[in-house]
Amino acid sequence: MGGSTSTARPGGIVSVMAVAGIVASLTQTLVVPLIGELPRLLHSTASDASWVITATLLAGAVATPVTGRLGDLYGKRRMMLVCTAPLIAGSAICSLAGSLAPMIVGRGLQGMGMGLIPLGISALRDLLPPDRLGPSIALMSSSMGIGGALGLPVSAAVAEYASWRALFWGSAALSVLIAVLIRVLVPPTPPLPRAGAAGGAGRLDVPGALGLGAGLVCLLLGVSKGADWGWTGGATLGLLGAAALVLPAWAWWELRAAEPLVDLRVTARRQVLLTNLASILVGFSMYAQALIVMQILQLPAATGYGLGQSMLAAGLWMAPSGLVMMAVSPLGARLSAARGPKVTLIAGSLVMALGYGSSTGLLGSAWGMLVVTCVCSLGVGLAYGAMPALIMGAVPRSETAAANSFNTLMRSIGTTVSAAVVGVILSQLTIRLGAHTLPSEAGFRTGMLVGCGAALAAAAVTMALPGRRGGRTSGDESAASVSPARR
Repeated sequence: MGGSTSTARPGGIVSVMAVAGIVASLTQTLVVPLIGELPRLLHSTASDASWVITATLLAGAVATPVTGRLGDLYGKRRMMLVCTAPLIAGSAICSLAGSLAPMIVGRGLQGMGMGLIPLGISALRDLLPPDRLGPSIALMSSSMGIGGALGLPVSAAVAEYASWRALFWGSAALSVLIAVLIRVLVPPTPPLPRAGAAGGAGRLDVPGALGLGAGLVCLLLGVSKGADWGWTGGATLGLLGAAALVLPAWAWWELRAAEPLVDLRVTARRQVLLTNLASILVGFSMYAQALIVMQILQLPAATGYGLGQSMLAAGLWMAPSGLVMMAVSPLGARLSAARGPKVTLIAGSLVMALGYGSSTGLLGSAWGMLVVTCVCSLGVGLAYGAMPALIMGAVPRSETAAANSFNTLMRSIGTTVSAAVVGVILSQLTIRLGAHTLPSEAGFRTGMLVGCGAALAAAAVTMALPGRRGGRTSGDESAASVSPARR
């Protein structure tokens, strides 16, 4: 059961999956160089234009668990092909947009394509021989960070030297290419009978999907827009209050549903629960340094700590971090094979903390920022590669895609909370430069310390994970011990 009986070459499968993940994550950073220009381009206010980013976040958070469950029900390769459709359509709509509304619709559709990454990770378990599984999962999982890091300089260059619409036409073309490659080079992954489903693949828990979607929209919208609306404002408190009611009600339903969207009994198992908690903390830590370093690179040198780089130059300074993440994924896989993914996740978290710690003496130069981002990305690459291995080592094969999608959602929650927390810190610790209010050096250093604390907390949580059993790290053996009897 370790791999597919297909004659397809494993190297080709892994390459397609990795490129698919990079393209999916790259679409999320396409608009970063355009943030300052969006109000003018879309004839809107800066506050309204921020929905271009928020829509992608919300759509991805809601769609990812659903596409993961559908992947378990109807085949992961089939759902990967389905996920390319909103990527293509969303990119085309954005490229033609002349106002805010179609741009938001297009960006929402692009967000729905993020399910490609957890589906791809889960499909590898079905398609590859055991000896290729660890390195391949690590590379595919790291594609989230690789695409984001490489997307910044590429999109900045295109936005600066060509039409901004070319960004989205390029994204559409890449998405079409990915769909073709998946169709041609990735073998079908038949649905696996869900435990307890009487030999059938089961069905989608529609009330569970709607409940989780509503709860996530309330939670993430309240967290991501709280700074704009005011943390004590009626809209923010109302959304967060609704989330506090809807999500427990959703959990109550899932525990009683015959075929739940997310099997909370499996999710509550120690290994899965702690890995998901660590994922939130790692996601928080990863995003904090990206937000802070990009701002430091671009702030005017007149501040005394800003480095006065253009968007393109700042993106180029950060691009090597994506290459580091890609290069470290095989190392992480070897460490996981030798010592177990728990050790790899601990190591990754501690390396991230080291990167943050190094920032105390490196904030004054672009080269220093390069070192900080590369060290942090080295840690992220190790951590991201270990998470799917830990998840798949504790869930049945029939729930692989759903469990990985839920883990991806936990990372997204971590990045959303990180953006909110760092935003609050930088808005409270400011300086005046002429007519402008800018984040202060103390604000940036405080944000880096918070990121360091999150990385150390991730390491502490991971230490509480169960140890290796009998030296095995493959998910299949551990998954076999998961009892199918949930009711």
